[in-house]
Amino acid sequence: MFRRNRVDLTLLISVLTLMFMSIAIVYSASAAWAVKSYGGSEDMLIKHAGKVAVGLVMIMLGMTIDYKRLKHLSTLGMIAAIILLCTTLIAGVVSKGAVRSFLGIQPSEFAKFALIFHLSALAVTYKENIRVFKDGFIKMLGWILAVTTLVMLQPNFSMGALIFGLGILMLFLTRAKVTHLCSMFLLIIPAIGFYMWSAEYRKRRILDFFFGVSTGESSYQLTQSKIAFGVGGIFGVGPGDSHQRDFFLPESYGDFVYAIIGEEYGMIGTIAVLVLFIIIMYRGMKIAQAAEDMFGRYLALGITSVVTLFAIVNAGVSVGMFPTTGLPMPFVSYGGSSMIFTTFAAGVLLNISSQTNLFPRERETVVVVPEQTNGTAVGKVY
Repeated sequence: MFRRNRVDLTLLISVLTLMFMSIAIVYSASAAWAVKSYGGSEDMLIKHAGKVAVGLVMIMLGMTIDYKRLKHLSTLGMIAAIILLCTTLIAGVVSKGAVRSFLGIQPSEFAKFALIFHLSALAVTYKENIRVFKDGFIKMLGWILAVTTLVMLQPNFSMGALIFGLGILMLFLTRAKVTHLCSMFLLIIPAIGFYMWSAEYRKRRILDFFFGVSTGESSYQLTQSKIAFGVGGIFGVGPGDSHQRDFFLPESYGDFVYAIIGEEYGMIGTIAVLVLFIIIMYRGMKIAQAAEDMFGRYLALGITSVVTLFAIVNAGVSVGMFPTTGLPMPFVSYGGSSMIFTTFAAGVLLNISSQTNLFPRERETVVVVPEQTNGTAVGKVY
């Protein structure tokens, strides 16, 4: 049984706030689409609330399991992720023009965390050999390329690129040689560039973002998203009063949920959401710094990086900082796979925090008071 102190309540409250906020946000953002698709505005609300409830269970599960045990299960988890990704390519369900789901889940959501867990375990196993190209670096890079390749074959470039970026970040955090990382980039960037330009829809997104020359779907989405922010202004139009959700903004409850927050809650609402993610990032880094072992440190950094990076990209896409990607906002967007796996990872991060000295429990103080008994001094404990 692991030694348990108190969990990081600031981190826990921040995550729970985003999750409970998402119920109202997704309900408003999905109302029109739910009426059209299911005949009732509450249908998607009920489904999302159920996913939030499952997310709460996953947080508790992650908090309960000693994170050190996950180190020994990381290889099994990584193999399971590879099998799921391969099976999805063969027998998966097409969504948004890609074969992304299998048996109701998106294996890429599981794979990104499985990769983080496994790289953290390998970093502890290889230790200084990470700085040796053939004994550590190339072995860890192999897992990164395997997951990235399978995700991009779906094809899902945005998720694949983010997973690849997270993997490289983990190599950097685990002290791989910068020269190895730079050499790898020189070799891999031409391949990524060719892949980006090989499909017409990806080519349109690039042209939309850099030159604004296309009138495709991604350009339309971004235009409608900017309109939502403009209408919302500083204080917003009010909860439930969004107009962009009424079939103007595609994926208003998923990929572009941040735009609906901007329209209904204004700049104040969008800043509040970003502040919660900044708190999560800060607390995650503090937990990593205080972790009692290297596996806990790398794992805390990895989980924090996933949540932070996906939040930044989702928000950045909504305001036009990045090309349209189709990636969810953690804890907020409608979608079961993201909610389930991200909340479990958050629970693991809380478990790591409970095994640091950041929040020690009050311990009993033992005082020995001398007492005379028949001329003999004895101690009495209080």
